[in-house]
Amino acid sequence: MVFLLEATGEKTKSKALDRAAEFYLQMRGDTAAVPSGAFIELMEKVEQQGSVTAEEIAEILHTDELPVEVQMSWSVEIID
Repeated sequence: MVFLLEATGEKTKSKALDRAAEFYLQMRGDTAAVPSGAFIELMEKVEQQGSVTAEEIAEILHTDELPVEVQMSWSVEIID
């Protein structure tokens, strides 16, 4: 439970569980409230496009309960 509290940023177990459950429902879908979950949306986008960027993945998986964002950096080092 400590890991869930840490991952969600919540102070209480009940709020952490609520946040995790809401995230699960948003990802899975197949409910009256969320008929098509984010995982299905992501897989459909990959099938349509052939590939997706990290930004596109983050946009699809992002929820208010557990925000997802991408931080990328590149560097090139030339070694003689």
